[in-house]
Amino acid sequence: MKTNPDKDTELHDKINRETGRVKWRELDRHFASGSVIYVSQALDLIEVALRVAHDDKASILAWMQAGTVAKVSDQQAQAWTDSDATVWASVVSPFVLVQAEKTALH
Repeated sequence: MKTNPDKDTELHDKINRETGRVKWRELDRHFASGSVIYVSQALDLIEVALRVAHDDKASILAWMQAGTVAKVSDQQAQAWTDSDATVWASVVSPFVLVQAEKTALH
């Protein structure tokens, strides 16, 4: 694997192609195993997935400390279940990164 995520356009494109919308309920098994990671709407989901794939500990730690990347909480999971939410998801084994759909501003 390349060591510089900023120049890894091939992996970026692969992650982008494999990222999609999914009903939260379809991720129950992954959530139960503790492998679902929340990504704030303030971040680019593809960029976060790329950094996770490259094990960019500095970026990941900074995002975790800022609260923009974290394990999905029980409360968030329940809210998404109750609202039958659809989320954006990207798999970077063994993790599934999820981001709430952005709402349109009126």
